[in-house]
Amino acid sequence: MVTPKEAIFIAMKIYTKTGDKGQTSLLGGTRLQKNHIRIEAYGTVDELNSFMGVLRDSYKDETLNVLWVDIQDRLFTLGSILAAAGETKKFKLPEIAESDITVLENAIDAMNNELEPMRSFILPGGNIAASWAHVCRTVCRRAERRCVELAASEEVPELVIKYLNRLSDYFFVLSRFISKKQGSVDTPWKPKV
Repeated sequence: MVTPKEAIFIAMKIYTKTGDKGQTSLLGGTRLQKNHIRIEAYGTVDELNSFMGVLRDSYKDETLNVLWVDIQDRLFTLGSILAAAGETKKFKLPEIAESDITVLENAIDAMNNELEPMRSFILPGGNIAASWAHVCRTVCRRAERRCVELAASEEVPELVIKYLNRLSDYFFVLSRFISKKQGSVDTPWKPKV
């Protein structure tokens, strides 16, 4: 039996041709150029979510996977909030909460407790999964920068930026944690002077 919600997706065409001239619609129907900073912001969040899928596929860990699926859900929530363009009262959208940030902070602390203290900057790498965590970190930082840029001229909930900031920290610690679990060693940056 198909629910009404599922029926919407079954009936929805993948191609609408409405974006053929370089515009797209926000959730409220407002049309924007595809290079608008709002589209860049939620598009970068979507890119991060895709890289998280690659990370999940490259490193199998049941405990981490539960958190990663939750993070991917939160990223869809962020994208929805950004695509609603301040018209969130018109839609029943999920929300980002302080508790979502606390979950990340607790995970960071738990991983850090198993790691040696850092004594220098480290070079991204170590193994494939750790490298994907670094890619997620850098894409997350870009998503954060896009949201900060958008917030300079339009409303962006503070928790969106705060969540992305903490998430990039999470990915950094995660990269070191995965390296350790897979027997890799951090490569310190030794600047040539």
